[in-house]
Amino acid sequence: MGYDNLSYLNPRTVILIGIPGLEHVQFWIGFPFFVVCLVALLGNLFLLVIIPTERSLHQPMYIFLAVLAATDLGLCLAIAPKMLAIFWFSSCSMAFDACLTQLFFIHALQGMESGILLAMAFDRYVAICHPLRHTSILTPLFLLRVVLMVAVRATVLVGILPILLKRLQWFHSVVIVHSYCEHMAVVKLAAEDVHINKSYGLFVAFAILGFDMIFVFISYILIFQAVFRLPQKEARSKAFNTCTAHIVVFLEFYILAFFSFFSHRFGHVSPYVHILLSTIYLLLPPALNPIVYGVKTKEIRRWVVQIFFSEL
Repeated sequence: MGYDNLSYLNPRTVILIGIPGLEHVQFWIGFPFFVVCLVALLGNLFLLVIIPTERSLHQPMYIFLAVLAATDLGLCLAIAPKMLAIFWFSSCSMAFDACLTQLFFIHALQGMESGILLAMAFDRYVAICHPLRHTSILTPLFLLRVVLMVAVRATVLVGILPILLKRLQWFHSVVIVHSYCEHMAVVKLAAEDVHINKSYGLFVAFAILGFDMIFVFISYILIFQAVFRLPQKEARSKAFNTCTAHIVVFLEFYILAFFSFFSHRFGHVSPYVHILLSTIYLLLPPALNPIVYGVKTKEIRRWVVQIFFSEL
């Protein structure tokens, strides 16, 4: 499929080509992504039903997990419909304003997910390092404030990205080499000076992902110091076991995030490798998070058994 590489003034529509170099197999690539999205949607809906219903899960960690599940649901819904429409129906055109809207929701929800992972790390830090003060520190009002701060931070910082893009008028192309509207992929279309856009995009990435990752690491350094000071091996094992699910979720999110981020800006990987990786980075954690917490949480496992195996 070919498109003219001209100059466009305030384009009303853009073209998303999906995965460059793999257009001939995009139809089949859509099926594994559909399965991942389906697992993510069902798994996170399951968590959003179980956590409010099961009184034993009315704890800070699981309240944060419910917020994470809602964020993951939003992320899947922001990406999957248009991406699968491109793969299966060659529905490549998209209104420019709709593209900016998708861009905002994708990056804002990414920022919220990162912030919630930091909040969960703080919960584990207080639970292990200051167990007697856990309920007095992580009160319902405190949890509400944390969630609101995470949401406001992501909304404000990411909200400036589409505003900066909207001020651009001239574009050398309307063809976005991606399966969804990603900030740098849209910035690269501009035929004007985009140093502000690039610099602010880096600032947002480090202000959210970089900041959160540093403080999650600090939290776990303090947690491990406290755990290894415990005299009994069983106590150390039990304390560490309460963190394993969060550690797995944290690592899967940040490893994929930073590999995708740096390969796009500073690497020399093939475009289809980067696009596949960035799509996996956004869709795989929402599918894995319910599975990881389901495996590690007795109450969630019990609900799964009751629902799916009670009649056997």
